[in-house]
Amino acid sequence: MASLLRAYNALLQRRPLLTQSVTAGVLFGAGDVIAQQGIERQGKNHDFARTARLTFYGGALFGPLMTKWYQALNRLTFASPARAVAARVWLDQALLTPAAVVFFFSSMTFLEGKGVGEAKKRVETAYVPTLLRNWGVFVPAQIVNFALVPTHMRFVFVGVVSLFWNTYLSYANTQTQRALLAQQVGVDAEERATAALEKAEKGEAPVPV
Repeated sequence: MASLLRAYNALLQRRPLLTQSVTAGVLFGAGDVIAQQGIERQGKNHDFARTARLTFYGGALFGPLMTKWYQALNRLTFASPARAVAARVWLDQALLTPAAVVFFFSSMTFLEGKGVGEAKKRVETAYVPTLLRNWGVFVPAQIVNFALVPTHMRFVFVGVVSLFWNTYLSYANTQTQRALLAQQVGVDAEERATAALEKAEKGEAPVPV
């Protein structure tokens, strides 16, 4: 076990982009598996396409972007360690996170084969609760991260915390999708009922029971 950790630590320093992207992919996929099996109790009905989408998002989109983001944050210099922690946490949570929430829900919508309109609805529905819960988890986590964790291990620290956060994101994305679908079904049913009533009033057709 210790040799594996040493090897992983060496990879983080030698190939940070590749190593952290693979790590992110694994953690996002694992988070979805936990969401489906531990929370939703999907059992044999596991949605493997959903797990693949989350894994792809983590490895191909989130991982590379976050690697570059942390490299940029780590290059910044400040007058004192306390100011460094405060500034990095503020930049991460006030600047990056609001955009990252939009990016996540939009990306998942597009990976599901849906368009801009659906992405906009999903973001509008899930944005505020997701952002508030993110701050509740990651503001204290990032204070610890930027204050105590070595530079090259900061992404990994966030990744471990994110395993549980990714479980929530996967679940939240699916619940939002289902809520919007149910809402749309309700709207469609109401429109059909209205059309049937209008036809009935004109004597064109009986009102369906």
